[in-house]
Amino acid sequence: MAAQSGRDLLLKLDLNGDGQFATIAGLRATRISFNTETVDVTNLSSAGGWRELLGGAGVRSASVSGSGVFMDADTDARARQIFFDGTIGRWQVIVPAFGVIEGPFQLTALDYAGSYNGEATYELSLASAGELTFTGT
Repeated sequence: MAAQSGRDLLLKLDLNGDGQFATIAGLRATRISFNTETVDVTNLSSAGGWRELLGGAGVRSASVSGSGVFMDADTDARARQIFFDGTIGRWQVIVPAFGVIEGPFQLTALDYAGSYNGEATYELSLASAGELTFTGT
């Protein structure tokens, strides 16, 4: 796989619940992590005393984080509304040369910062809140 531009990794939000996704404006960095909890089934008869795990078990989750500058009033307002209302939004993460991850996420952190002679910036964190789908490219 050839190297990909980091700016091609996009975070999108369904602004109105109508299935139309808008890119969160001004993203400078985005990251997605997938996790699965393990279920340890090691017992006295485990070969050589090695740990054994139960395949296909455990809770799966994903977390997304992003940072940048809000340049679009609609996406800024929608992200704030989702956070303060405590609602679950429908998000897409587009990973170049990999695919699209889509599903419900809770906005778990929303940080704003700025310096005297610089732009206002934000950081956000999302936690998966239900089943995610993956569509490969």
